[in-house]
Amino acid sequence: MLSHFASVPLQCLPRTPSPSSSSPSSSSISSPLFVSISRSTHLWWRPNRLSDARRCVLLHRGRPDRQIGDGAGGRRYSIVCLMESKTEARVPGADGSKRGRLKLEALNWDHSFVRELPGDPRTDTIPRQVLHACYSRVSPSAEVENPELVAWSESVAELLDLDQKEFMRPDFPIIFAGALPLKEGLPYAQCYGGHQFGRWAGQLGDGRAITLGEILNSQDERWELQLKGAGKTPYSRFADGLAVLRSSIREFLCSEAMNGLGIPTTRALCLVTTGKFVTRDMFYDGNPRDEPGAIVCRVAQSFLRFGSYQIHASRGKEDLDIVRTLADYTIRHHFPQIGTMKKSDKLSLEVGVEGSSVVDLTSNKYAAWSVEVAERTASLIASWQGVGFTHGVLNTDNMSVLGLTIDYGPFGFLDAFDPRYTPNTTDLPWRRYCFANQPDIGLWNIGQFTATLSAAQLINNEEANYAMERYANKFMDEYQSIMTRKLGLSKYSQQLISDLLNNMATDKVDYTNFFRLLSSLKADTTIPNNELLVPLKAVLPDINQERKEAWSSWVKTYIEELVSNGILDEGRKAAMDSVNPKYVLRNYLCQSAIDAAEQGDYSEVRRLLKLVEDPYDEQPRMEKYAGLPPEWSSRPGVCMLSCSS
Repeated sequence: MLSHFASVPLQCLPRTPSPSSSSPSSSSISSPLFVSISRSTHLWWRPNRLSDARRCVLLHRGRPDRQIGDGAGGRRYSIVCLMESKTEARVPGADGSKRGRLKLEALNWDHSFVRELPGDPRTDTIPRQVLHACYSRVSPSAEVENPELVAWSESVAELLDLDQKEFMRPDFPIIFAGALPLKEGLPYAQCYGGHQFGRWAGQLGDGRAITLGEILNSQDERWELQLKGAGKTPYSRFADGLAVLRSSIREFLCSEAMNGLGIPTTRALCLVTTGKFVTRDMFYDGNPRDEPGAIVCRVAQSFLRFGSYQIHASRGKEDLDIVRTLADYTIRHHFPQIGTMKKSDKLSLEVGVEGSSVVDLTSNKYAAWSVEVAERTASLIASWQGVGFTHGVLNTDNMSVLGLTIDYGPFGFLDAFDPRYTPNTTDLPWRRYCFANQPDIGLWNIGQFTATLSAAQLINNEEANYAMERYANKFMDEYQSIMTRKLGLSKYSQQLISDLLNNMATDKVDYTNFFRLLSSLKADTTIPNNELLVPLKAVLPDINQERKEAWSSWVKTYIEELVSNGILDEGRKAAMDSVNPKYVLRNYLCQSAIDAAEQGDYSEVRRLLKLVEDPYDEQPRMEKYAGLPPEWSSRPGVCMLSCSS
């Protein structure tokens, strides 16, 4: 373990083409006129009689940002997709902004990944090694029978400028079950590899995830839409490419829950059932059962992961150029600030101790990029530690280069505080990915990522070491800041926090509820000893006298710290409650929603979605969701799961 982490409390790391500028005259637009803007975009003019509108607006790929001219005879002219219905493609936002509400047919597709990167010449789904390619063109193939819309995210729809009314369309579940293609979509599955549980696994890839394509919203943000559980791809190996309702509910809800907590994550637009059953052996014990099939539409600015680069570096000199091509693509579209750095940015930084050489990040964009990836990853994992989230499967193919939480399998939020908690039954013998190990595993994964860039001769050893050093420093900075704010302190106190976490581990204290209740303590040094623990009684039940004394001692020290730093109760509670959530997506809450959904009742899924969208708010009449987990929550398949889905 690196010395950078020696001060982490409780050993948080292990020892182990735009249109022509000329405008057509109004007299020339007396009937529908076919217009070709680009090879991929065919539009046509259509007059709409509106008494209060005497202008013509070009909706280029669904964006009303260019005025063409006045219509004749009180007519308003717009450009719409050739397959569009008689209503307009976009309704302006209520605030008059450019952001409006789009129909699915009017989404602004771009497809940069397919356009700019090498692809697989084959289009079949036969499992195979896909060489010299970043993706394979493949369409959704999951069998569908009367699919149903289980839940949807209004906030993700807003990211895409999607009209909320689109969710009510009869064909919406059919489209997002993959049985009806989205107009102008260009589906593909990504090729990548990865280290799984510390060992190189070779080619992995999107075995059950199919990207529909990328869209640009009215803010010029790029968003990739992906169906998870949509059928076989060349990367499915021996699997069927499908997903079950159980795991799909967990992914849908946790994607939105993490966003509600303010933690970078992939998002989820909607969840649909397929109407078919999928056979899964949940515990890998030879007892498979049929489960309802489902598909989640995941949304992210990119689903590129460390393994997307590793797979090409692993295949020798012939594919090393693909690593560079993919890195260039990533920087161009997702890290544009790196491509525009100049010497004046003063990013020449010393590496390590005195006497070491200097890394000039303005001289090598790949070095600057590797540092950015390392720091984003460090910030992400520090955020996980702050809310007690354990990912469960931190393989390099599950690490986003954008620093997003990605691939929700057997995740878990801490209930009783246990640094060695793992939600993954496969990981029980080693606990490689347990809660306490996550920061160190993040560093190990960054090491694999920088080794890939080094193999492609994009960075040198000093630059690779510097990226890892920046990971370590960034993690400690972020973690200390988070824990300081969770306790309402003005400065970091290693001893106070270390003692607290040791006490919590000893008494298996509920992580989320403890920090939420802590804000109720009064910063008053005159409180009698026998009253110090009253505000924490709900999370410290049935502790013996020795443990009461240990906790009373800690509370007194904590109050003294608050008082000595002049931290007043007024304002402290609000500040602490803004960083300590009242609600997290506990595994037993997920299971309750799953049990109901498997019987056709989706109300609990939708209720939990609303709950986790605002986890820091009190939310009247929702108190039961903040309670301690019931006894049944510890049963297999609830608190711990396998990767089976």
